[in-house]
Amino acid sequence: MNKSNPLLTAYRALAYVTGVGLVILTIACIAKYGFGTGTSVVMIVGTLHGWLFLGYAVVAFTLGNKANWPMGKMAWTILAGTIPTAVFFVERRVVAELTRDLAAKDEQLVKA
Repeated sequence: MNKSNPLLTAYRALAYVTGVGLVILTIACIAKYGFGTGTSVVMIVGTLHGWLFLGYAVVAFTLGNKANWPMGKMAWTILAGTIPTAVFFVERRVVAELTRDLAAKDEQLVKA
């Protein structure tokens, strides 16, 4: 699995979109419940984030299955989409790890 892998690309895109949507939703919720404004923004962004999160969860689960991750790691990767800004850190770690693993497998193939 390399950086040009469509599944990894979909994961990265959905991670960023989900993360940005959640940050916007958090700010909108603070505006709504703290200051009484932005009700429609919460509804629109909340709905979009919900649907995008479902896509993120499916892609993260599929990626985890293909990479043979343990269930705990898969669960944390999926739950990162529900914690503001966590998904950005998890995405970086996942991409770095998968890239490193692929490089190690390629190196083993060259040596063989």
